[in-house]
Formats: sequence, structure tokens, C-alpha cells
Amino acid sequence: MRISRWQKAGFVTAVVVAVAVSCGVAYRQAAGKASTGSTTSATGKANSSSTASVLPLGSSSHTLESGGRQRTYRVYRPADLADPAPLVVMLHGGFGSAAQAESYYGWDAEADSGRFLVLYPDGVDRAWNVGGGCCGKPGASGIDDVSFVSAAVAAVGAALPVDPRRIYATGISNGGLLAYRLACDTRLFAAIGPDSATLLGACPAPAPISVIHIHGTADRNIPYNGGRGDGFAHIDGPAVPSVIAAWRATDDCAPPTSSVSGVVTTSVAACPDGRSVELITIAGAGHQWPGSPSKPLIQRLLGTDPPSTALNATEVIWRFFAAHPDPAA
Repeated sequence: MRISRWQKAGFVTAVVVAVAVSCGVAYRQAAGKASTGSTTSATGKANSSSTASVLPLGSSSHTLESGGRQRTYRVYRPADLADPAPLVVMLHGGFGSAAQAESYYGWDAEADSGRFLVLYPDGVDRAWNVGGGCCGKPGASGIDDVSFVSAAVAAVGAALPVDPRRIYATGISNGGLLAYRLACDTRLFAAIGPDSATLLGACPAPAPISVIHIHGTADRNIPYNGGRGDGFAHIDGPAVPSVIAAWRATDDCAPPTSSVSGVVTTSVAACPDGRSVELITIAGAGHQWPGSPSKPLIQRLLGTDPPSTALNATEVIWRFFAAHPDPAA
């Protein structure tokens, strides 16, 4: 699958939120191509001072070295954890951080009920390199965020038993773009759940993977029908339906079936080996994480719109993840 025609984009540091760093991790060997186009696997090493044999309960912050940089991330461990545990990587958007993502999108509470671990990585200067020159300093300088996230996953699994069939990635905006990049360039993940995102850069030979994508039809930052967005990065990407169609082709899915409930339209394609590709659109919704709290100041700093109340994206995405382990792991 190949999707191209991207513009250079950047982000400026704006949100002032506490950041943090953390721990160890089990992962399936990263394979495929890095965003630079070179063959790669998960690299980087955890600092001996921050690597523990067991992750503490609750939220903890950690550091590891990746690409010659000290990188930071947070991990949430619920009191009641499955053994081995599923792992969800939650990727903040542009101007966000690991701490902001943990406090804002409700994944810790979802982990308590779903008995899974959550990994919150930090982007350099609050942005991610997702291909096509985007975004900010990471995109301009070629920072290898694929290797960093893969190494952070490996660190968590070194500390606690992680189920290799149940490693997932989700994210909003720039973080959703990185979720797609991880699906293109690694074999780590059973499913991804981008919100308010698209796919930038080449993705010539991805492995089959389950995908759930949530998008507002009135998103001006990453337009649902493609083209140059109004946000700070002016992301210029393909139409979301074409991205989803490409993943359906990759997964060899059956034709999708659609259902409508109020402003929410859900299109589901069943694929071999229990995989699925699902697109959820919310009519009139903008660039936002549905079901997150309405906090106008944070929204202005992040460049997001008021969140839709039509659904809870965290609950919906976790339900999808839980139903779609990797059949090949």
C-alpha cells in the first residue's frame, strides 16, 4: 500500500504540562522499515537507574536512551492486571505530552476495568516524526520515533509479562499519525486506533493489522476528505476513506457494512483470521477526542475542538482492541 503527497509540517511548544519518564517492556521484534526508509528493529536501552524488575502500581515515569537521546515515558499499571497483560500505547497529539495524555483521555480508568497496561511516550518538543517531513523538530531532524516507541514497549515487557498477541497503539492527531506509521514500519501491534488522523509518507508493504479509525466530518486540521488542513502543521494528507480502503485491501477484507446511530456512522469490514477494519465518523465533529472532558484552555493550547459527546472514544477503541488480538503472534 502506498500513500503519498505530503507537505512539511511543524509544531511549536505550547502546552505547559508535567512530563515524565519510565521503565521496562516486552515486545514482538520490530520489523519492516523505519520512517527514514532503512531497515530497523526496536533499539535503545533503559537507564539502569530507571529499569525495575517490577513496575510499581499506578502511574510511574521513566527514561531510556534511543537514537542518542534520553527519551521519557510514563506507564500506568492497574492494581488488578491480567497475566500476561495487554499493553496499549497512547500517543499524545502535537503540543501534548505523556502527562497530558494520561490526565485527559481516560485511559487509566479504562485500564482499571480492562486489566491492561498503558504506555504514554513523550515526543521530542511535543511532536512526532511520522514521515513526509512531519512534524516539528522530530520530522525536520529525522528523529526515529518508531524505534523509540518500540524500545519503550520492550522496556515495559522486560518489567512485567506482556501478552505479545495484545499490544496496541492509539493516538490523536500527530499521535494518530504515528500509530499509522507504527503499523507501516513494525510488526509489534495487533491493532491500531487512530483518532483525527491520517497516514503520511509511504507505506509500501504493511503487514495485515486490525484498524479502528475515528474522525469528525468537520475536522479542519486533518480534513476528513483530505487536503491541506488549517492547523499549525497544515497537514496535507489523503482522504480518510481512501486510507481505510487501503487497509481493507491490505487485510483482504470483505466489503464493509454500515450502520447509523444519530450522528455516528460505523462502517465495519470483516477480514481473514479474525481481523477487522472499522471506520467511525461523527457528523459535524471537529478535531478532537470524543468523550474527553471539555476544557477550553487545554483545547486552545492543543489546537483541538470541543470534544463530541456522541461516543466515548477510549471505551470504543479498547473494546475493539480487546476483541482483536494478533492471530499471527
